[in-house]
Amino acid sequence: MSSTRFLHRHSLHNTAFWIIVIGFTLITYGCKIEKEIYHTNIILINIDDLGWKDVGFMGSEYYETPHIDHLASKGMIFNQAYAAAANCAPSRASMMTGLWPTRHGIYTVGNSERGAAEHRRLIPVKNTTTLPDSFLTIPEYLLQKGYATCHSGKWHLSDDPGDYGFQVNIGGGHNGHPRSYYPPYKNVSLEGENNEHLTDLITKKTTTFIDTVSQPFFLNFSLYSVHTPIQPIDSLLPKYKSKSPSQGQNNPAYATMIENMDKNIGIIMSSLEERALLDNTLIIFTSDNGGLYGITEQPPLRAGKGSYYEGGIRISFALIWPGKVKENTTSDIPITHLDIFPTILELFDENQNLDGNSLLGLISDTEVTQGRSLYWHFPVYLQAYNKSYNENRDSLFRTRPGSVVRQGNWKLHYYFEDEGVELYNLSDDIGERNNLSKRNEARVDMLLNDLQSWWKETNAPTIMEKNPAFNE
Repeated sequence: MSSTRFLHRHSLHNTAFWIIVIGFTLITYGCKIEKEIYHTNIILINIDDLGWKDVGFMGSEYYETPHIDHLASKGMIFNQAYAAAANCAPSRASMMTGLWPTRHGIYTVGNSERGAAEHRRLIPVKNTTTLPDSFLTIPEYLLQKGYATCHSGKWHLSDDPGDYGFQVNIGGGHNGHPRSYYPPYKNVSLEGENNEHLTDLITKKTTTFIDTVSQPFFLNFSLYSVHTPIQPIDSLLPKYKSKSPSQGQNNPAYATMIENMDKNIGIIMSSLEERALLDNTLIIFTSDNGGLYGITEQPPLRAGKGSYYEGGIRISFALIWPGKVKENTTSDIPITHLDIFPTILELFDENQNLDGNSLLGLISDTEVTQGRSLYWHFPVYLQAYNKSYNENRDSLFRTRPGSVVRQGNWKLHYYFEDEGVELYNLSDDIGERNNLSKRNEARVDMLLNDLQSWWKETNAPTIMEKNPAFNE
């Protein structure tokens, strides 16, 4: 055999060998990446009715949340995070689907005709109370990826979260709150012993899931606390009764519920640490909407739950992912609940054309900006809790039918009944006290055009039909 042919064959053999080696390396590396993603546990902590500043890491000096504060310090805190809606059910539906309420039709809790008929000028849109099963949810998606899925606490979107991808259900149903936090819990299908607080019981059962699960898991840790009824932890009451009020916060009973909720989050974190799972878990901490005005307040934010002023929709939010998210970091970029599902999808390099954006770009590059508008649509009525003590547009309703858009630092409220508009610059008026609509008509027109384009894009129902029962 000539030396030329020998070298040629030898070269071919070497080439084939290295193709095989490189190919195997790429496959192995690809599997390693996929395996790393696949083994990332995901926990969504969603606290019911927790106000924007009801935790220490957002500035509360009255409520005590050491476990939550420590958890938030391990990742990124988002200072301008928003709920998808100002009350429970629509917010949770959007969180689970990544879609605006205009897509799934859940706008409120129960009937859309809230408040006296004689005070409602228009006929509201009929509300959807059960999430249609045609929408893909986070647990359904992760179940397809081989995850174990567990729901703990408040569900509120159907009778059984098991119909939406959860393999384990701990206390979730259509109810929006327990009738009692102490046994018998009545409308929560759990049995406690020795006066066991519902939050403690749900946590105990959740730690059993964590301690026994043998595959990557998704946990929707969605405690009923701190929703009403406000039932205190008696042993903690003396401490808060002796504390001085701070920033509009001075409810000892509510404060004990927050501290107990915080304690239970600490228990969940300890369970993860004991199984060496904490370093391999993506954790999102948030609330479903703003705090209930009159129970807690969030100055300088205006109003509270049910209102589309900042007090009703601005929330606490932190993202923790050891080794991926730098500790003790913050972001001032506006984000929304709609971003949670896209963030999970990006872990698998997938996109489902949802309405939010992945947060992974923000956590890897704090200089990233998101030049998008945020929208809220509420074509229904929601009566006021307290007609003599509120910061709403009028004393009878937390929200009348309308829409809101935030673009940059500008925020516009539009109301269907009277075509009224309010314009605020949040950069210097976060409390929404100075309506600039008369002095900046060009900005109003621009934001109204933006809002109307969004209505068309999402088939948002706009209401015009007069209510014959209305009394001028």
